[in-house]
Amino acid sequence: MYCKNTVSINSAMANFRTKFIDQRGSGILMHISSLPGAYGIGDLGSAAYQFVDFLGGSGQHFWQFLPLGPSDPALGNSPYMSFSSAAGNPLFISPDLLAADNLVNAAELADHPPFSEYLVDYEAVHAYKRDLLARAFSRFRQNRLMMKKFREFCQTETWLEDYALFMGIRESQGNTPWNKWPTALARRDEKALRLCRRELSARLEYFKFEQFCFHRQWQDLRAYANGRGIGLIGDIPIYAAYDSVDVWIHQMCFCLNKKTLLPTFVAGVPPDYFSDTGQRWGNPVYRWKNGRQKNEELYSCWRTRFRQLNKLVDILRIDHFRGFQAYWQIPACQETAVKGRWLKGPGASFFADMGGSLGGLKIIAEDLGIITPEVIAMRGKLGFPGMKILQFAFDSDEKNLYLPHNFDTTNCVVYTGTHDNNTTLGWYLGAESSERTKARVRRYANSRADGQIGWDFIRIALASTAVLAIIPMQDVLGFGGDCRMNTPGTPTGNWRWRCADRFINEEVGHRLLSVTKFYGR
Repeated sequence: MYCKNTVSINSAMANFRTKFIDQRGSGILMHISSLPGAYGIGDLGSAAYQFVDFLGGSGQHFWQFLPLGPSDPALGNSPYMSFSSAAGNPLFISPDLLAADNLVNAAELADHPPFSEYLVDYEAVHAYKRDLLARAFSRFRQNRLMMKKFREFCQTETWLEDYALFMGIRESQGNTPWNKWPTALARRDEKALRLCRRELSARLEYFKFEQFCFHRQWQDLRAYANGRGIGLIGDIPIYAAYDSVDVWIHQMCFCLNKKTLLPTFVAGVPPDYFSDTGQRWGNPVYRWKNGRQKNEELYSCWRTRFRQLNKLVDILRIDHFRGFQAYWQIPACQETAVKGRWLKGPGASFFADMGGSLGGLKIIAEDLGIITPEVIAMRGKLGFPGMKILQFAFDSDEKNLYLPHNFDTTNCVVYTGTHDNNTTLGWYLGAESSERTKARVRRYANSRADGQIGWDFIRIALASTAVLAIIPMQDVLGFGGDCRMNTPGTPTGNWRWRCADRFINEEVGHRLLSVTKFYGR
């Protein structure tokens, strides 16, 4: 077990931001769900602290992960389709830390299914964690000291009341999307909502309890990481899931049909590297303006969103950053993303409007896909580093912008691949890379590019001029395509990969430390 961190979150965060943010560095991409552990899914317990220690011991300064919000089995458990932009995923609550607070006992910890150490079985994990948290909640309500801290948390987190109400009503309505609730609830009639608050009060308190546990455990982990010089890189989807508290309480911020409350237009991207028919994400697009004026309610929502994320992470990767310059709008009746059109986004002025709500957050702009000169100019004006993906670097010629010798600035973040890519070994051995591409890889890496192709790419990334290099853990471990995290355009089988504890060992750490030090990161 780890030693309890004594560094306060505020001082640790300040020290990290002062010392490391603008220096050449590197880190690892691995989502919380992929951490090892006995309970079917990675969580915020001892394995997370041990991973922080692994990062520090291997010379890394950053841990990047995917969005932290509650996921929905009906939407493939995607972290990019969450019930809330502010809430944490209850599946990440550590049973061991609940036991340390005397909220569950040893027998209850031992009484879990024989979970796989390689893949998340979301259905089984949901059932186990739901039962365990229910038992913890019943004991929690008898603990006066924790109830005092709980009440303080509820008063501080202004988003919590709406989230708990949304989850409570959704549960009472058979977990159906909010547009299928009785009209008075779907349209947020205040009298109907007051009645629900009264009738569902115990369940609302339970959903608040889940968030209290998550955020309490998260802040301890963050303080531990920052205190050891490890910065946390979070991820924010540009769009909200339709079936979310964000859309339910801010219906005028989205393009919805006034009668059916369903989206009239949805988000996505046109045909690209990942799909011949584009990607139809299904999120409702924003109503950036009310007539000719900017939508003040929407801007206020974003300020709240950034302030909340400022409490959780040190650096923020904005997914689909190009959507702020122009976004692909698809009629909701279309089954693919082909028949959409580009519409102008709010532009760089949006970030000026965010003002102090960004706090000390540093931002990485996910600028992949169809990137125009206007997007590049906006990113440059804001000073945000963009992303360079090595798996995209070898399919054309020597002028490819993802080749390190063509990086036009040090203010960028280089990745071997992302959560949407295959692992580097899987990419190299599979049909995604042609024989010509493989030949270019071997020549550029000055390598035979065999089973060690992942490390060839790690060396290239670390040697580059990019201020930051982020490596997926699968590439550090040399894993193949069966360990891929997500395949865009496929609705099932994603977000399941887990890393068994024995793979995160001293041998791997020493190898990573050696190459990191050699390239001055």
